[in-house]
Amino acid sequence: MPLKISLRRNLLKEMSHPVILETHGGYGKIFELCYAHLLEGVVFEKDPDKASYLALQRPTWAVYEADCEIAVRGGIGSHLAVNFLDLDPYGSPWEIIKTFFENWPEFPDRLAVAVNDGLRQKCRMQGAWSVRALAEMVAKYGNQVFYLNYKEICRELMEKKAARVGYRLERWAAYYCGFAGQMTHYGAILERS
Repeated sequence: MPLKISLRRNLLKEMSHPVILETHGGYGKIFELCYAHLLEGVVFEKDPDKASYLALQRPTWAVYEADCEIAVRGGIGSHLAVNFLDLDPYGSPWEIIKTFFENWPEFPDRLAVAVNDGLRQKCRMQGAWSVRALAEMVAKYGNQVFYLNYKEICRELMEKKAARVGYRLERWAAYYCGFAGQMTHYGAILERS
């Protein structure tokens, strides 16, 4: 948890007025440790009890009991000038990243992205080929290299997806964590020319 918090705090230092879009709010531990001082933000949570808790926890934020991918596709939360994405799914973050870049109505000049990615375990079991969001990279590199090179593959994927809407990668940090390094945490600062 300390590295997860440190990653977000370091990204916050890069933003002059951070407005957060948190895709999986849970019980708000990240908020308490990183975002409690921020008055503007959007959080999604599918679980009704957790969403109710988040609404009480952050009265000035927009809190939605919703699937983040469906909500973002529908423009929910875009009333705010979001410039910081916090993605903490239990598995793949790539579907929501793709959805954001394909559907968000207005992009900031500078965007911070913090990700907890749970796909490395699947890569360890030679299962990258079964993840639709990784298909392009599997075709390029093959299934066998994913486990050992997942941080580098994530960086390349982020660069490709962000470039489609005019961003270039300015900063990148990534590390493996969790049991047997099955999780990957990474952070990016993206800039538009």
